[in-house]
Amino acid sequence: MKPIATWIRECDEAPFKRALAQFPEVRLWNARIDSVPWEQMHGLLLTGGSDISREFLRQPVPDTRLIEDPDPRRDAWEFEAVAKALRQRLPLLAICRGLQVLNVALGGTLHLDIPNHDSAKSENIQELRYIEEVQIQFPKVNSSHHQALAQLGTGLVVEAWSATDEVIEQARLVDYPFGLGVQYHPERDPLYQPLFQAFLDQVKPGNP
Repeated sequence: MKPIATWIRECDEAPFKRALAQFPEVRLWNARIDSVPWEQMHGLLLTGGSDISREFLRQPVPDTRLIEDPDPRRDAWEFEAVAKALRQRLPLLAICRGLQVLNVALGGTLHLDIPNHDSAKSENIQELRYIEEVQIQFPKVNSSHHQALAQLGTGLVVEAWSATDEVIEQARLVDYPFGLGVQYHPERDPLYQPLFQAFLDQVKPGNP
């Protein structure tokens, strides 16, 4: 089995189950409902969800209304998990909020509210502009976020921006075995299976 630590909201369990169905060797330990035996984990999956709590951000928050549905318990677990994964150089895939958590954990900041990227009320598709050397590219992605990366954290480089307004949609850790973050939601469409395949190819089998 390939044991991976994560935190997945109840509403996101079904999409991730579908996305990972073709990888029966994966064992997800969901910290929301399970105690994660961290010493046995061989990868970290950071998923989407609510905004990072004010006390975990590394920037002023001029209006607390910009922070939607924070979950300090989740924040505490994920920021500690990122630190552990980076120390152990474990494969890491960060999705939406997960990319924001990774960026903040590395000393970066966020745009606390941006227009035209939240698909809560309607389908929202964004065209992307990639740097040349990115191997896996998707011309258009499903956008569903109201915050985004501002100042990059140490060790992150941008791989793709929204073609319309330069919002960062994909970033990668440099000089790291596998550390990829996307602002869109690959678990919601089979189109994005190559991202999960690339991540899981780097996760070593373990006992769980």
